[in-house]
Amino acid sequence: MNILVTGGAGFIGSHLVDTLIEAGHDVTVFDNLNSGRKEYIHKEARFCQGDIRDTEALDRLFAGTVFDVVFHEAAQTQVSYSMLHPREDADVNVLGLINVLEHCCRHDVKKILLSSSAAVYGNQETGLADETIPVQPQSFYGLTKAAGEAYAALYYRMYGLPYAVLRYANVYGERQESSREAGVVSLFSRALASGTAMTIYGDGNQSRDFIYVKDAAAASMAAMDAGVPSGIYNISTKIETTINALKEILMYFAQIRSDVIYEDARHGDIYRSVLDNGKAVQTLNWRPKTKLLPGLMTTFSYFLGRDER
Repeated sequence: MNILVTGGAGFIGSHLVDTLIEAGHDVTVFDNLNSGRKEYIHKEARFCQGDIRDTEALDRLFAGTVFDVVFHEAAQTQVSYSMLHPREDADVNVLGLINVLEHCCRHDVKKILLSSSAAVYGNQETGLADETIPVQPQSFYGLTKAAGEAYAALYYRMYGLPYAVLRYANVYGERQESSREAGVVSLFSRALASGTAMTIYGDGNQSRDFIYVKDAAAASMAAMDAGVPSGIYNISTKIETTINALKEILMYFAQIRSDVIYEDARHGDIYRSVLDNGKAVQTLNWRPKTKLLPGLMTTFSYFLGRDER
């Protein structure tokens, strides 16, 4: 199939592009390179530089190629940035998405797949969050992701554009950029590789559901199938890990004892997050293959090899 990946030079997007090309698909990447990197783009992918907020750039992109499927990975991804700049966050994550949805409808795209986030659920007191519970985002980033899901659902009802929303848990792995797509695994790995202190925001007992990026990419590709019903799918491991436990595991792998600085929790951050992936396992015929320990080892080795001192 002929596939478009917006944000395909970014962390998750570039791994998705790799997965799609390895499966034999023709892939076009559309990315403004604000947080993505050109060197992350697979050599067999076609690259078009542009911004999803630029309707003329999207006009040229869709006029030049007929796309069967669109993966929408382009986004503003930082919770802390969204709290300081809610207007820009919404500009990218809501208005930019609407531009992409409009072009998909005009050009008869068969399906759109959206990158969403566990942030839509807000903080969880107990249990696993499944797709049926009400969303209660506590950051503007989470709010824009929830709004994007609602737009996709309404475009489906109004215009018949099939969709799948992938609500990713805390994705980690190679290529995660600490400067723009801050993930705690990436930040800790870089700190250990460079011999600097780790910083934990809050008491460290906050928890996340960590899923390896290649598993997330595989789930996204599985959702592309025309037989997969339109709807929302949690992409997760169902395993809860605290930040304090994570830093101990990474220091054990690295055989390095790092200083740890505890600072105040950041506004908008969730304290507890762990997702039920049962719907994705059953409907997408997918399950995560990478256990946390080998995934962390692979990720740390990647950042160690980069020697970013």
